[in-house]
Amino acid sequence: MNAATLPFRSAVILGAGLMGRLLAVTLAQAGCKVEVFDAGGPEADGAAARVAAAMLAPLAESAIAPPSVVRMGHYALNRWPVLLESLAAPVFFQRAGTLVLWHRQDAPEAARLARMLAHTGELVPELPAMKSLDAAGIAALEPALGQRFAHGLLLPEEGQLDNRGLLAALLATLQAMPNVQLHWQAPRSIDDFDAGGTGQPERVIDCRGLGARPQWGALRGVRGEVIRVHAPEVALQRPTRLVHPRYPLYIAPKPGQVFVIGGTEIESDDMSPASVRSTLELLSAAYSVHSGFAEARILEIATQCRPTLPDNLPAFRQPRPGVMQINGLYRHGFMIAPAILDVAMELLATGHSALASRFDLAPSLETVLP
Repeated sequence: MNAATLPFRSAVILGAGLMGRLLAVTLAQAGCKVEVFDAGGPEADGAAARVAAAMLAPLAESAIAPPSVVRMGHYALNRWPVLLESLAAPVFFQRAGTLVLWHRQDAPEAARLARMLAHTGELVPELPAMKSLDAAGIAALEPALGQRFAHGLLLPEEGQLDNRGLLAALLATLQAMPNVQLHWQAPRSIDDFDAGGTGQPERVIDCRGLGARPQWGALRGVRGEVIRVHAPEVALQRPTRLVHPRYPLYIAPKPGQVFVIGGTEIESDDMSPASVRSTLELLSAAYSVHSGFAEARILEIATQCRPTLPDNLPAFRQPRPGVMQINGLYRHGFMIAPAILDVAMELLATGHSALASRFDLAPSLETVLP
């Protein structure tokens, strides 16, 4: 898409998290003059995207996500390499599948999960079929785990990327573009702009997440807690999930023997530090997967709240002409961001999106009262 296909040549983007940066780069590459306003700094310290494992796992997430989100995630797996190729710096990206494991006492829960994933495969047949593994199959994929687990599942072609590396690469790309202006520590809302007015941007796009609650009252925060560790004694080649009776633990290996461990999900917008209980549970579960985590060094224990709408689904709306709001990506931000980006670009170009119907999203921008 280029400037000739867009009905505007200037845009303001509010919020420089994942969606804000992706849209800013894409619009600037299309020839638009873009201004970005963010309440924080260039490191995205206040963004939910900075505290994430960035797993691209549509089948794994189908345990809690509807088919529409699964289809968005599957679509995004092929879009990410294209988006990353256009950035100013390389970003770690992997599609080695997701490994799902369980301890003997959790076999009934694992059987229930396997039935759910099989049902998803029927609803979304384009997904690669999951594969059942025995101990030898697990060892072939992850040699360190074959002696610890007798059964598992492989969800082929699922992936992950380095969330902080991506945010940094998007920033470097924007900083190098002459038609982009970045404003840090500069909070703005849609009420500060009259899109299309004299001297005003032609479009305003609100990607502020929970920062948009004053204008989108249905938003709520869903708290997550993530631990980053450096574990030289742990060798894992792909994201690994442990079936658990209360929450699904995940371990995502990143470059440099860094591992992101998470799984807690709390209906709260509390941004206080992680509890002792959550920290103990996450680290104990990780140790039960691989004993090498006993000697890992904790780099960070972080908390963040994901912006979530009542149905846990993403949404677009247009509170007034020239203003678009994008929100509610919940825990699936990295998994579905390219799909949301492409729908947004179609809506910005024509006001309608053929792709949106594929993902059960509203196919056009209609005025919605605040």
